[in-house]
Amino acid sequence: MKMMFFTLLQAEAAAPKGGGNLSFLLMLAVIFVIMWLFMIRPQQKRQKELNKFREGLSKGDKVVTAGGIYGKVVSVEGSKVLLEVDENVKIKVDKASLVRDFSETQQN
Repeated sequence: MKMMFFTLLQAEAAAPKGGGNLSFLLMLAVIFVIMWLFMIRPQQKRQKELNKFREGLSKGDKVVTAGGIYGKVVSVEGSKVLLEVDENVKIKVDKASLVRDFSETQQN
């Protein structure tokens, strides 16, 4: 008898309540908003800044490639950029590989 009563109490406690769905959806929405604020939005902002930097490249800008090559922009031709990495040493790289401008920091 005691075992049967205990089993019925467990079954009643495990049964879903009617108002649980609304609180679950609310919690899911809050988690999505927090994820958007802390992960998606900052990444979109960084991507816009990077695209703006790449579109604004001009002759004489000092840049760094994704591979870590420092150079000075000699010319920009569509999606290709000619970089001078040393005296009389020039390489052609894709504009998408440029990740940072270091003209302001005066590094050599």
